[in-house]
Amino acid sequence: MTTLRVGEQSATAPDRIHRPTLTSRPQIPQQPAADVPPATRRILMLSWEYPPVLVGGLGRHVHALSVALAAAGHEITVVTRHAEGAPLEEYADGVRIVRAAEDPVTFPLATNSLLAWTMAFNHTLTRAALRAAESGSYDVIHAHDWLVAHTAMTLREHLDVPLVSTIHATEAGRHQGWLPEEMNRTIHGVEQWLSAESGRVIVCSGYMRDEVTALFGVPAARVDVVPNGVEPHRWRAPVAAVASARARFAGDGPLVTFAGRLVYEKGVQHLLAGLPRLRERHPGLRAVIVGDGPYREALAAEVDRLGLGAVVSMPGFLGGADLPAVMAASDCFAVPSIYEPFGMVALEGAAAGAPLAVARTGGLAEIVEPGVTGMTFAPQDPEALTEAVHALLSDRKQARRLARRARAMVHEQYGWSAIAARTTATYAAAIAKDAAFTAERAEHRMALGRSLPPMPEGNLLTAAGLR
Repeated sequence: MTTLRVGEQSATAPDRIHRPTLTSRPQIPQQPAADVPPATRRILMLSWEYPPVLVGGLGRHVHALSVALAAAGHEITVVTRHAEGAPLEEYADGVRIVRAAEDPVTFPLATNSLLAWTMAFNHTLTRAALRAAESGSYDVIHAHDWLVAHTAMTLREHLDVPLVSTIHATEAGRHQGWLPEEMNRTIHGVEQWLSAESGRVIVCSGYMRDEVTALFGVPAARVDVVPNGVEPHRWRAPVAAVASARARFAGDGPLVTFAGRLVYEKGVQHLLAGLPRLRERHPGLRAVIVGDGPYREALAAEVDRLGLGAVVSMPGFLGGADLPAVMAASDCFAVPSIYEPFGMVALEGAAAGAPLAVARTGGLAEIVEPGVTGMTFAPQDPEALTEAVHALLSDRKQARRLARRARAMVHEQYGWSAIAARTTATYAAAIAKDAAFTAERAEHRMALGRSLPPMPEGNLLTAAGLR
């Protein structure tokens, strides 16, 4: 578990898309109007991050999904964490945003106080959500990850409407199956509780579906795979910006790029381990590591240890058009993740036009078809990574063909309007089956009480048959 920083941005988030502008203020009616189509839903969305508060990819996902749902005609209220300088309530991009201000007694948002901070946050989030609900009824509550679980449960019982949850990642998955501390085990328990009490559970990949069903015992029939989306046009960089990025980072040789939050699970250490061998095969090769995070110092030390100081650039977070330009300037965009439930950054790299080399793990293995839309390699294997990157660098024409196919795939399969439509289908299923699900949960409590199943000893992924 790494320290979380309020307001820290993902390296893959162009900041221009996260500055909501005030739009018209649609009114939420007290009762459904006679002329409202049955497919129009009123959704109460819960998220611990939302622009301008961004920690990782979750806030970007909730923002894009909410805007796409609103564009499709649904009435969306997002209840989230307040950020200094942001209004407590506003309408932006067609979405009603209600922000929960911290209580006077605050807890630090850091690893050793994360559970205390989360409980305090849920108290103020619940009050803000209940105030939001006073202005109209909702059809569905949609919770994003365990950090909003207690608020989601309170609203589910108080408002008596179906609960849908998106599990973006699991604590066991983030730690390769191990839950070393009491805090990790508690988080796992909250994830299991939230999943069990949700009428429908959304995950971003088939890999995550297997993880949720095996780890939490959720029937596969209640789990819907809805991939993350991307806005391709936002990742098309101007020609001049691409040329500038090339001049800044590439020198005279090929350029290999990584972008993401600098944590152990992103596997940048394995990319660095492969660079000396790649330099032997491709003299003049350079690499740029875009992003920031708690693993940055360790990675910088490894760069020095390997004598790569003149080869590797670490510019930190790049916003605006800078990141798409760096991606587009790359001869290979590498995603060496150890754990990646989906792999949004691979889609962003593809949308920018970069040839992809990704670890064959989690959702990444479902996005990139080797030899068709990119190259893949075994995770945590610097030699395999080296061979995949070398294949792209040694045949530039083939690399560009793969990049063109990958970009076409993003346009065809991962647009946010399609993702919103699939999410709406999940809402419809939750509404249709809510009475039966509520009866099932009541019967379960009568027979077994409210306790969760015992947690297996040792590695949970191994115990669940996932590795």
